[in-house]
Order: sequence, then structure tokens, then C-alpha cells
Amino acid sequence: MAAVTRTANLALISGSTRHGSTNTAVVLSLVELLGDTTRPVSYLDLAKLPHFNPDDDVEPLPAEVVRLRGIIAEADAVLFCTPEYAGDLPGSFKNLLDWTVGGMEIVDKPVGWINASSSPTGAEGAHRALRTVLGYTGAEIVEAACVRVPVPRAAVDPESGRITDPAVREGIGEAARTLIDAGLKRRDSVRDGEDGGEGQ
Repeated sequence: MAAVTRTANLALISGSTRHGSTNTAVVLSLVELLGDTTRPVSYLDLAKLPHFNPDDDVEPLPAEVVRLRGIIAEADAVLFCTPEYAGDLPGSFKNLLDWTVGGMEIVDKPVGWINASSSPTGAEGAHRALRTVLGYTGAEIVEAACVRVPVPRAAVDPESGRITDPAVREGIGEAARTLIDAGLKRRDSVRDGEDGGEGQ
């Protein structure tokens, strides 16, 4: 019997289009941090997605939507990191989430988020809205992987775009590993169910 791999596929999605975003810095840093036990795949191309229109959510789908949904489909878990604009999700990120509603790729998939806001309000509005939208998509929200880890701009190296502060790196790494564990458990559960079905 072939050995079962324990390497997790983790999709990392930034909700910002801004150059030098601390949310994108979280994504870039996690790609670097997660090591050999994870295959992190980042999605940083919000601006390339077409405006969502239900009439366009049919085959053949726009190429960028196919790429986004493919990344989510292949992931064992999905981690989001988004800023807040005017007390809510950025429009471009909400557009990305709208494209996930029509597909089945995220249904029952473990998801979490890192709130990197260092503002006094803590981007609560955006993450409250994110919870609502993810509920509509059918994703499985992993509460222990939904955390606030403030990322001051001074903690990000301007050249690499990655976080340099050890405490912040540890905080985001811990949240990601919690989500990865949930993703692996779900994958094992699905595999066990398939094996059980074959034996009946």
C-alpha cells in the first residue's frame, strides 16, 4: 500500500491590491515560513478578476476565474488576509468571494483568516463581513485559525515585502499551522470515507 503523504496544500489569498500591503506581507511571509510540510500557493491577482456577473458564471469561465477556483479546489485549506475599507470588505476582494459562491470548490473546505490590522478598530467590520460571506459559500470556518495578529508597517521589509518581526512571524505561523492541521484532518476523513465505501 502506498504511503499517505502528510504534505498539505494551503491556498493563501490576499484581499489587497495595494503595493506594500501588510496583508500581502502576511501571505508572502507564510510562503517562506511554512517549510517542507506544506505546499503554499498564493493568490495575489484580485485586479485580474473580471467583475462578477451571474450570467458569466457558466462554461467557459473566464481564465482568471478558472485559475482562482483551481487553486481553491486543490487546497486542503484556505487562509485569507484582507484589509478593511470604509468599515467593510474591499470591493475587489468581495468580487473574488462572489466568484467562489457559484463553484463547489470551497464547500466544506477549512478556512481561516489573519486580521493584520494595527488600527484601533481592528478591521472588525471587514472580518465580520468575511465570516458572513464564507458562511454563504459553505466553507468550514476554523475558529482557532481566525486570529488578529497586528502587523505594523515597520515590521515589513520594504524590499522583500516580508515580515521581519519574529513575534509577528510566530503569530501568523501558528494560525496557519492550526488551519493546516484542520485541512489534513478533513482530507484524512474524506479518504477514510472513500475507503469505507469501497469495502461495502
